[in-house]
Amino acid sequence: MLRLWALSVGVIIAATAGASAQQSPVERGGYLVNGVGVCGNCHSPRGGDAKSFGGGSNVFNTPAYTVKGSNLTNHREAGIGKYSDAEFKTVFTTGKRPSGTQLAPNMPYNLYGILTARDQDAILAYLRSLPEVATPVDPPQYKAEIAPLQPYPPAAKQMTDADLNDPVKRGLYLASLGHCVACHSKPSGNGVDYVNGLGGGGRKFGPQQITAANITPKGLGHWTDAELKAMLTTGVSRDGRKLNAPMADFPAFYKSISDDDLGAIIAWMRSLPPLD
Repeated sequence: MLRLWALSVGVIIAATAGASAQQSPVERGGYLVNGVGVCGNCHSPRGGDAKSFGGGSNVFNTPAYTVKGSNLTNHREAGIGKYSDAEFKTVFTTGKRPSGTQLAPNMPYNLYGILTARDQDAILAYLRSLPEVATPVDPPQYKAEIAPLQPYPPAAKQMTDADLNDPVKRGLYLASLGHCVACHSKPSGNGVDYVNGLGGGGRKFGPQQITAANITPKGLGHWTDAELKAMLTTGVSRDGRKLNAPMADFPAFYKSISDDDLGAIIAWMRSLPPLD
């Protein structure tokens, strides 16, 4: 019986790995972009088609810059069609445009260098496959020099496909694409404390100054995996309370994440050093 159980588990694992391997680059890219990446939240109109990627309607206005999410379709004038594959990947992972200008820090490019070469190709393949949208987005207005984002040390090195077999590493990988630490780590000056405040929360959002939650074991250790998965995919806390903005926007994207990948993200959160 034990041998039969072991064989069954092996068959399930092999089938899962086979299904992943058969996923086309466009399908894989769509899964990442429209799931944990929540890219449509900034790069598509709010309240519209989250998969249009013709540019965002939300304006990010600070003393240093005024920007909107850019058009990510392959339109040559309005979108990314003017970029070569290499140029797009450079912008995506370093925030540096071909002109040398730095993207505004709302784009968490400092977390995307962790992505495997295969997944960078897949994300670009998906974006290139989208219907072109000719609508131009208001160009960014930079009122001061934009400094590059500080590196997030765990995401500073590109992962390999083999790394993703480890649930905690895969959770870190997915959470980096989902830029979880950019919101849920403790703020430090004009940036984020990834060394001593990783996952500790405390960043404020909106006019109501909503505080990002502590996602380390100190903050979520008393939650079960099932409760966390339900909260992430429904937007309702275990006490029945609806999540506040901006987190309230994310379950619409997170509900497409596979159960295994949700489990990996939770495994990564449980691996973080506990912070008060």
